[in-house]
This record gives sequence, structure tokens and C-alpha cells, in this order.
Amino acid sequence: MKNNLRYCFLLNLWVLLGYGSTPTTANDETAPAPQITYTLSMPDPATHYFEVEMTLSNIGGVTNLKKNGYLDLKMPVWTPGSYLIREYAKNVEAFRATVSGQPVPVEKIRKNTWRITTRNGADTIIVRYRVYAYELTVRTSFLDDSHGYVNGASMFLFNDALKTQPARLVIQPAKSWNKVSVALKPASGANGFVYEVPDYDLLVDSPIEIGNHRTFTFTAAGVPHTVAQYGEVEYNEQRLAADYKRVCETAASVFGEHPCTNYTFIVHHSGPGGGGLEHQNSTTLQTNRLAYSTETNYKGFLTLVAHEYFHLWNVKRLRPIALGPFDYENENYTKALWEAEGFTSFYEDYILRMAGFHTPEQYMAVVAADINGIENQPGNRVQSVADASYDAWIKYYRPNENSGNSTISYYNKGSVLASLLNLSILGSTNGEKNLSDAMRLLYSKYYKELKRGFRDDELKQALEQVGGKNLDDFFRKYVYGTDPIDYAPFFEPVGLRLVNTNANAQDAYLGVAVGLNPTNGRQTITSVRRESSAERAGLNVGDEVLAIDSVRVTEDVNKLVATMKAKTRFKMLVNRGGLVREIPVTLARLPLVAYRLETIPNQTEKQKALYNKWLAIK
Repeated sequence: MKNNLRYCFLLNLWVLLGYGSTPTTANDETAPAPQITYTLSMPDPATHYFEVEMTLSNIGGVTNLKKNGYLDLKMPVWTPGSYLIREYAKNVEAFRATVSGQPVPVEKIRKNTWRITTRNGADTIIVRYRVYAYELTVRTSFLDDSHGYVNGASMFLFNDALKTQPARLVIQPAKSWNKVSVALKPASGANGFVYEVPDYDLLVDSPIEIGNHRTFTFTAAGVPHTVAQYGEVEYNEQRLAADYKRVCETAASVFGEHPCTNYTFIVHHSGPGGGGLEHQNSTTLQTNRLAYSTETNYKGFLTLVAHEYFHLWNVKRLRPIALGPFDYENENYTKALWEAEGFTSFYEDYILRMAGFHTPEQYMAVVAADINGIENQPGNRVQSVADASYDAWIKYYRPNENSGNSTISYYNKGSVLASLLNLSILGSTNGEKNLSDAMRLLYSKYYKELKRGFRDDELKQALEQVGGKNLDDFFRKYVYGTDPIDYAPFFEPVGLRLVNTNANAQDAYLGVAVGLNPTNGRQTITSVRRESSAERAGLNVGDEVLAIDSVRVTEDVNKLVATMKAKTRFKMLVNRGGLVREIPVTLARLPLVAYRLETIPNQTEKQKALYNKWLAIK
């Protein structure tokens, strides 16, 4: 006790004499709370540069700024929901920091980390930087003279010790822009576009659309929803709002509750392609301008809506344990993306069936198509769906010409496995339960009760508990292994069977994909299927196809092969690296399956009842 008193006396004397200041800590109740404000502006959108100002005050005690004399700020290297290191710091420039209006030294100490050295233990720092944004995807940020879009991970810096602190976001739209769409709560009493941010995770998880886009609203499951529509596109707002509502309320019925107080859809109508990225209270969707032009396109768009919306439960709340809290600087590995994305892929179509967008026949065609997709990919026998999940960081988002031979999609195979588990539970419980009961159990136990993600073994246990049967073989063979799936036991309880309509086909098959130059008709092999006629003959990716049996090839070589029969032999002339080679080819029989679901003859009443339960037929 004496030593402690002597220390305090000397410390106070030191402070009184002006040689120092009393250190504060994160637990010092008298210290003012940290204040963080991000100001996002875009004074010249045509240059594609956002400007960010980050003001940090009262942070000394939380960050040890006064003790260390420096502060480290970091940019995430990836964004949750898209499992690839994207190096967002590559687009940051003109980074500078000031204290009391005077510049202070800044040093980049890692690829994504800036160290700010302060003067005299300063406790308030203003940081300014620019971000080049000209990649319009759901995973990146974009700015031009028509609109701005921000994915938070690619725009806003963080400090490890401040991630859980609240902040404020001020958005200053470009001149003549008057609309901001974001799921954050507006700051009370503030003028303009000012939002409260509970913590850094939610800032990253709240995409922003800025411009003069159109919006419409609807209420689903008692929750107000806003849809922000960017792009020149025609649509029936009344019908679209009603169909959004049907999809959203059907998704909410799976879990029996809606966890949001509001929800925002940001929809970009741009060029070909599409996709989405889930967020806690919102999503960003990308589709083309023809999304609403035909019933097929429209239903495809609603499938995307259902997928990303279902994520607000599955992944954003119910999640594999590795997916939160996030490490924004490194890969976050999990073997359960087959559940996170695969189950969600299953529900995207199951929701459309339950909501009445798919007829029973259309839904069964979707299930069969999913099965065909994995059974026709050689990589299905090479990579397990658990390994596909773990290797997403290096394989799924970085495909090459051999990916089809060596990998499987955790989306597609996960969806098929979810379909089989749904049927398994339905059959084993005589129609009393299905996969949704397992999802509710997982949601209630791990998200609501334990407030954490589930482990791989806990996912299996929940499925076993609901279905009342052991799943050791299922997981060993189909999740962690690459065994061929025996589909019959899963479809038999609902009175269906898979029939391969290609079983007796004698069509020839070469086994290549080609890229065709529309100007000169030249075509180059872009992939070679494992164990195909092309692989056995020695054809390579990069070979330019010149002729077959001395006849010049000017159209897709696969169209020519389609007119031939199995066992046909010919010599293919190719240009390989500037040298012309003649390669003998013997065509094999078409190896691809084309499954469809058919009714078993003499269905029992029990099978008919389970069939109706499965397909939500009243």
C-alpha cells in the first residue's frame, strides 16, 4: 500500500509541474466517449473518385494513441459474402492526416495499413483520402456522372480498437443529385443525409446508392421495405411491389419472424450478367435491363430476390461459426458454405414454389436441372462440397480452364443436398417436418439463444434431431466425400423416380468448349473435359481448330460433331502455338445425363400425401 501511494503522489506532482498528463484508459468513466465521423463526398463524379474525410476525436484512451504516439488505420481486403481477397486498398490515394489543422506524418506499413504519427499526444485526428471507384459489381464501389454506389468494405477505414464504437456517416451527394438509399438509421435532428452507425461492422454491411434513382415502398411481414431502382428500365411498379411482398413474406414464414425494422433493396439494371450480395438489413442486386421483359426473365429475377433476401436469416444471423465476427484482413475459412450458400440456393426456388410462382411441374424441373448440373461436372468426383467451401478463396472465385474437371460449386451441390435433406426429413417424419424445421431449430438455438454461429457437427446434429435419423453416411459420402449419390431412396417416399433420358443415346461427344471469333470464324478450344474424346486424343486448351478431314471448319465444331455418331473417326487439324498439327480423334458416346422426375407407377396414398406436402399442394 505504501508503494502505491508513493507512486500516485509522484505521478500527480509530475502532472502538476506540466511534464505530462494523466493517462486515460478505455475503462475511465470520466473520459469523453470517442467520436468518429465519416464524411463521403463526390465533387466530380465523372472522375470516378469518392472523397472521404474521417474525423476521430477522444480516441486516446481506447486506442493507446497517447501512449504509442501513433494510430493505425486499415482498409478491409475482402467483403463478407464474397470469399475472395480483393485488395481494396489498391484504389486508395492522396492519403493525408492533420492535427489542429497541421499535417502529421503518415507511413504505409502494410498493403492495407496507414500509420499516423501524432504530435504532443494529440487526441483528435482528421484523415482525408480518395478512392477510385469504377467497377460496378455488388462487391465493389462505383461512381460516374449518373450515380454512385458504395460497398462499405471498399470505402471506409477502421482501427481495430474502434470497430465496436458508434460513428456517424455524412453523405454529400454530387451537385444535382437528391437521393440517398441506405438501410442505416437517419440521425435525429441533423440536416441532410446524416446517419447513425452502431459499429464498423454495420457500416461495412450497409451498401449505399446515391443519385436520382427511382424508389418505391411496400410492407411485408409488418416491416417497411424500400426498393431503389437504378438504370433506365420499364416495369409495372404495382405488380413488382406485390410480387416482392409475396417473396418476402414466404421467406419470413420459414423462420416465423422478421428480425429487421426496415429493409432496403438496391437494384442495378445494367449490362448482361447479374448477381447479388447479402447484408444485414439490405441487399444489392444486379440484373440486366430486360429483367421484366418476359415471364422467364421475370421469374429469374424473383429467384435472385428470394436468394439474397433469405440470406438475412441464413448467413447474416444464422451462420457457420467462422462467418462473424469478421477478420477483414485475412481469409475467414469455413467448410460450411455448402449450407450458407447451398441451402439458400435451395430455398430460392422452394420459396417461389411455396409462393405460387412455380407450378409443381416447374419446380420438379428445377430440382432435376440442379441434379444434372452436378452430375455432368467431372469435378463432382474430385472435390467434396466441404472442400469446395474451404477452398472458395482460391478456387471458386478464380476459375481456370480446368475448373470444371477439378471442382464443384458449393452453391449447386449444396442446393442438391438441401433438396435431399428436405425429402429425407419429410419421409422420416411422415410429412410432419421438413428442412425448414431444422432451420428454425438452428436459428433459435445458435442465433437467438447462444448468440453465435454453429459448428459443422452442430449443423449435423440439428438435422438428425429434426429428421430422427442418423446422417453419418450422408455426411461422410456426400458432404465430406465424393461418392456417387443414390437418389432413389430420397425420391421414393414422394412417389417419384429420376429417369435419365440420355440413357440409350448414341450421339457422339467431343468434350471441348470453344471460343468463336465472329469476324473470321476461327475458334479456339477453351476447355477440355476430363476423360472425353478430346482429352484422349490429346487436344489442348489454346488449340485453334482449322479443319476436320481436310475440310475447313467455319462454325462451332460441336455443331458438326452433333451430326455424327459415336465411334466416328477423323483427323483434326489444329494450330498449336504457330505449328500446324494433325490429331486423330475417335468420338465416344455422349456421357452427359439428362434426368427428369417421373411419377412411380401405382403410387400409394401415403406417397401421394407426401408429394402434396413436399410441393405445398393444398
